Amino acid sequence: MRLSPVILTVVIASLAYNTPPEMAFSRLLPAAPALAAAMWPVLPTVLLGTVCLILMIGLSFVFPDLGTWWTAAGIIAVTVAAAYGSHVRLQRERTLFQVRLVADAAQQVVLSPLPRRFGGIEIESLYLAAAAEARIGGDFYEVVDTPFGVRLLIGDVRGKGLPAVGAAAAIVNAFREAAYGEPDMVDVARRMDASSTRYNGAFPPEGPLERFATALLVQIPHGGRRIDILNCGHPPPMLLNRGNVLTLESTTPSPLLSLAELIGDHYSVDSFGFAPDDLLLLYTDGIAEARARDGEFFPLAAWMRRQPPTPPDELLTALHRDLLSHSKGRLDDDIAALAVRLCEP
Repeated sequence: MRLSPVILTVVIASLAYNTPPEMAFSRLLPAAPALAAAMWPVLPTVLLGTVCLILMIGLSFVFPDLGTWWTAAGIIAVTVAAAYGSHVRLQRERTLFQVRLVADAAQQVVLSPLPRRFGGIEIESLYLAAAAEARIGGDFYEVVDTPFGVRLLIGDVRGKGLPAVGAAAAIVNAFREAAYGEPDMVDVARRMDASSTRYNGAFPPEGPLERFATALLVQIPHGGRRIDILNCGHPPPMLLNRGNVLTLESTTPSPLLSLAELIGDHYSVDSFGFAPDDLLLLYTDGIAEARARDGEFFPLAAWMRRQPPTPPDELLTALHRDLLSHSKGRLDDDIAALAVRLCEP
């Protein structure tokens, strides 16, 4: 790809030299510096334009009736425009690089790297942004090892862009603090709701709809054998147990974050069994709602049922592959997932 302007120059010059003058392939020489502007810096682009000009003058000695001066003027004009275009492109690439650095910093705040093991618990994470150039969106997750057990958080902020990232950061930071100090998961959820509400008060949404977030809190006591779940309007996790898939629905729904003041802060915690080698999958709605070209949703439960006993990283690798295959590489929403396995003591 980087040498394609040079190859194009050689091909055009060869055709111009080896074909009758009436075919006038030499008039295509301005295309070479125009192509170079898309991938080369300014100076190499100008140098290639100069080479094309010299070639055109050389061809005029072989074929006097080529219309040299018109083609030479075209080469000069296109080279000047290509040099300017190359300069603008490089400026935009530098700006995009700086934006990506900021996005990477934001990602480290909201989606910090997770240890792959907490004692006897293996954990793996997956994040895919819907936008091709995005590094992060409104989905979030976190895992911390506390005196009360390993606590996991996954959630999804309604909305897109930097406001959604800021709201996600506020929730994740509140979880990181509360998870260590609050023995009751209900109090952790209340502190997350308060942080989300404060953020929305300081940075209100631009549209008429309120900004809220779904969240799922999971606690795995040290030693395992059970999991405690507090679900704030989030898709229920799935548990793969010896080939059987269980959807861990909450008996009583808890309010979404930022809505507790409107509908009451009545939170409930449900407990489920969690045996060694069980696989727990936490996910955002971007996975369950991933669509094929014909509009069919990704069959997550059926997909989970087909999975063999496997480590969390292999499960999420397969999920990543099959999601992209199902949607033909086109994602309509951000995707986040956590896979958890309790190892044999």
